[in-house]
Amino acid sequence: MPKLPPLAAVRTFEAVGRLQNFSRAAQELGMTQAAVSYQVRQLEDRLGRALFVREKGRVRLSETGQRLLPAISQAFAAMGDAFAALDNDEAEVLTISAMTTFGGAWLSARIGGFQIAYPDLAVRMSMSNELVDFDATNVDVAIRVGHGRWPGLRADFLYRSHVTPICAPSFRDANRIERPEDLLRVERLAPNDPWWAGWLAAAGVDVVPPPQRRGIELDSQLQEASAVQGGYGIAMMTPLLWRAELDAGRLVQPFATLYQPGSAHFLVHRENRIGVRKIERFREWLHAEMDKDRHLLPDELWEPLA
Repeated sequence: MPKLPPLAAVRTFEAVGRLQNFSRAAQELGMTQAAVSYQVRQLEDRLGRALFVREKGRVRLSETGQRLLPAISQAFAAMGDAFAALDNDEAEVLTISAMTTFGGAWLSARIGGFQIAYPDLAVRMSMSNELVDFDATNVDVAIRVGHGRWPGLRADFLYRSHVTPICAPSFRDANRIERPEDLLRVERLAPNDPWWAGWLAAAGVDVVPPPQRRGIELDSQLQEASAVQGGYGIAMMTPLLWRAELDAGRLVQPFATLYQPGSAHFLVHRENRIGVRKIERFREWLHAEMDKDRHLLPDELWEPLA
């Protein structure tokens, strides 16, 4: 690829050639007339040819300038169109990164409501438990778990993390699960997970023997839900995210006790994007959707972390 002249000089030539006037080009580009003249002269020196014919207070394109100007003007117009299309696309597409379980079990079932409320906005959603690099991706907002203190990000509290044992009704009945202690003798998914010890202690089980073996460990509650609905074991899950399955009887929550690991779910985005329409509308819609579920949890789980 041939080495191109400096873009600033080419841009200056295009403006002068299009306007046929150094002063007007200087105003359009926000430069002094002397700076415009310098950029044009630098380009002419590089090409070894005059681009303008200077005549008593006015300029006109030379033959070389006439040959170059149409192609250069078209190139700048094409670049302008490309950046405008990118701006329009980004303004009309909301890109969400959600944690796998929250995105798959809760948000994906409701996101259609946001699309209906704002038909001019398209939604692109990905599910991953990896931290988002907002500077290296086109992600607008993310749902993440933590303590809400991330430099450079606005973090909107959603709810406190909480879990409890959940299983299929057939598993509960077959194993006669009636007391928390009964869970020590049944198949538990990820039995070494510290959430189990935390929940059993919260449920009043004083001494918890170590698991006989590691058992099955899955990547997310989405996978655990499939396993427990198939009748294999009981898993530590978040009842808020599985309300439809619990209400339909496909899953059951044997005990009311909820264990709080000490973290919370947040909606996060870069601080410098506060006020961006698509982000603010999604933020408002998400809080409204969460408010619909307030009756499902104790009030303390809706209180921000200290």
